[in-house]
Amino acid sequence: MARYSRERREAVVAKMLPPHNLSPQTVAEQEGIALGTLYKWRNEARAQGTCVPDADAGGPEGWSSRDKFAAVVETAAMNEHERAEYCRSRGLYLEQLQQWRNDCERATELADGERQQSGAEVRAERKRAKELEKELKRKEAALAETAALLTLRKKADAIWGDGEDA
Repeated sequence: MARYSRERREAVVAKMLPPHNLSPQTVAEQEGIALGTLYKWRNEARAQGTCVPDADAGGPEGWSSRDKFAAVVETAAMNEHERAEYCRSRGLYLEQLQQWRNDCERATELADGERQQSGAEVRAERKRAKELEKELKRKEAALAETAALLTLRKKADAIWGDGEDA
């Protein structure tokens, strides 16, 4: 098993980053490193917060939702010039970045709406559960009363005999 230095790993992962955006297959052929190793390194870089687009899909379409969100967060505090430079260095258009930002905002609004809706659903389910518990208690009491009456009837029949003889 070959060991690679941190610098070597970073240099190889950098080839999969913008502006190069080389696919893992291409990098594997160029560098002679196993494809599985490259995927592992790419996933590790993503886990550390690096925006590593999925070059297999090609272009900005290959960026995962996580990478798009990270790009939006990274550029949130930038001015227009810095944002333009960021986009150029990663092979993006400002319009794409703005669309991703809009998508993130809509996703947040949808999530808030779903939370509110699910809260209302939970309250409705709790109310229904209470109603069902109340109904169950009523039926259990009626069943217990019926069982007691049947027991008393059997005892009365045993003491005084069957009422059908008379």
